Amino acid sequence: MPKTSTRSADAAVEAAIGLVLATERAAGDAVEQATRDAAARVEEARADARAIAERAERRVRAMREAFAARAERVTAELDAEAAAQDAVRPPSSEDLGRVALAARALAAELTT
Repeated sequence: MPKTSTRSADAAVEAAIGLVLATERAAGDAVEQATRDAAARVEEARADARAIAERAERRVRAMREAFAARAERVTAELDAEAAAQDAVRPPSSEDLGRVALAARALAAELTT
């Protein structure tokens, strides 16, 4: 075998090895970049989830406050209406008995 062809074969082998090593490095770099990209996406998703939870908490708090305000307003209106009715005709013992009976029935329903 002539020396020229041995040198060219050696050069071809070295080139092939160099190509394999370069490709391996590039693949490793790509895996590392994909890992960094995935970690960034996970953190973005966590931040999005935190923002959604905070927004939901604010909405629930606002609904609770609105419900409490409405319940207070309606209770005040009912109290005023009851006071106006009591001023016209005070409740009889029969009225008070019916209210007590209704309250006991409601309490029993709520506790069973």
